[in-house]
Amino acid sequence: MAITKSQGDRGRGSAGSPATSPGLQWLWQHLSNQRHPHCFECGPIRQSTLDVLLLRGAKLYHADLITPVQQNNRVFWSRQEGKTPAFLVEDFLDQIPPIPAESLSAICCWGLLDILPHEALPRVVERFHSFLQPNGVLFSILREPSVATGAETQWWFESLSVLGSTDKTHKPFPYPSLTNRQMEQLFPGGNVKTFLTRSGRREVLGVK
Repeated sequence: MAITKSQGDRGRGSAGSPATSPGLQWLWQHLSNQRHPHCFECGPIRQSTLDVLLLRGAKLYHADLITPVQQNNRVFWSRQEGKTPAFLVEDFLDQIPPIPAESLSAICCWGLLDILPHEALPRVVERFHSFLQPNGVLFSILREPSVATGAETQWWFESLSVLGSTDKTHKPFPYPSLTNRQMEQLFPGGNVKTFLTRSGRREVLGVK
């Protein structure tokens, strides 16, 4: 069952400035009874992210899955002559450290789903879902269709509910934006919360 919630942009700064995140506010309230949540950070790690999560008592797994995709790393593409390039999704997923099944409270994949080929998304989301414990949450940021650039944006924690981001490039997104319906179909069970803002991005949380 899909769950959708709308919210304005109260607390949001301009592009690239720290902004209050209604999705993260909901996430930490949802995990409030967990003393030591187990989290997986999928982007380039920043000291403030480490400080925030460790202060929260989290056990942290980390693999930067985002930068190789932003840089279109050839290692993850098969480019046979005369054939359309194919994304090597299993090679890509091999970057993830060993994580026990159903052990994670939360996964922060940030804008990863916006920059991966659509045909790779079912396998990626399936793998993430397998890591989540019951009631665990996949947190992602998706662009609206009207936002054409910003594929190299990076995200981090300024606090548990405040996001920092870089928005210095105008690199176009390589694929069409995902709709809310597509996210519901991708996430097993379809239990998805969407927080709408006026920033041109959605905060989308899949709850196992």
